[in-house]
Amino acid sequence: MSKSNKQISIPSSTFEFLKLIKKNNNRDWFALHKEEFIKEQQYIETFADALLKEMTLHDLIETQTGKKALHRIYRDTRFSKDKIPYKTNWSGSFRRATKQRRGGYYFHLEPGNSFIAGGFWGPSPEDLKLIRDDIAFDAAPLRKILKSKTFVSTFGELKGEQLKTTPKGFDADNEGIDLLRYKQFLVVKKFSDKEVMSEPFLKEANQTFKNMRPFFDYMSEVLSTDMNGRAL
Repeated sequence: MSKSNKQISIPSSTFEFLKLIKKNNNRDWFALHKEEFIKEQQYIETFADALLKEMTLHDLIETQTGKKALHRIYRDTRFSKDKIPYKTNWSGSFRRATKQRRGGYYFHLEPGNSFIAGGFWGPSPEDLKLIRDDIAFDAAPLRKILKSKTFVSTFGELKGEQLKTTPKGFDADNEGIDLLRYKQFLVVKKFSDKEVMSEPFLKEANQTFKNMRPFFDYMSEVLSTDMNGRAL
């Protein structure tokens, strides 16, 4: 980690503010505390900036600044029955650069529910077909990654929604049927509030993202080349 990022940590006040939003989730209260919100958000922006700098040492990232990585605090309530206007978490995402690098990086900071995640939240039907075709042909490469010591110690197991039945067009007796049932391919590592507020969290968040790379590299090859290794 670079020296300039070494001392960057997230203050407990950022979580205290989220707790206040949860208790006072209305526009009038938020308007009165807008300056406080801006102050706390700047801490998260600084963290995201530092994290981005570390990530660029091991991956090509399209996202240019921590500010652009952050998600808005305002909820989109247009199609939701829940009309509460504000989120009760800080979050952000980093987009990988070029079509050959697939998979997305995401961080979610919330009292009692903080995590670092990545993967494929809503793969297109075309991408899902490519992934399943590769698994059906030979599940061993992906299974090797998922069973590796680094993957298991960091993420435990692959996460995401799964079908209860065999996906259409595939054999229920296929050796990789457990993997073929996935509709999402996600990796997640949870952190306690104490860990998020600690000085090493920046380093740990970066390392968590770095540990996704074998999984991302596998998926990127599957989604950007044909069975003969030629670019799609």
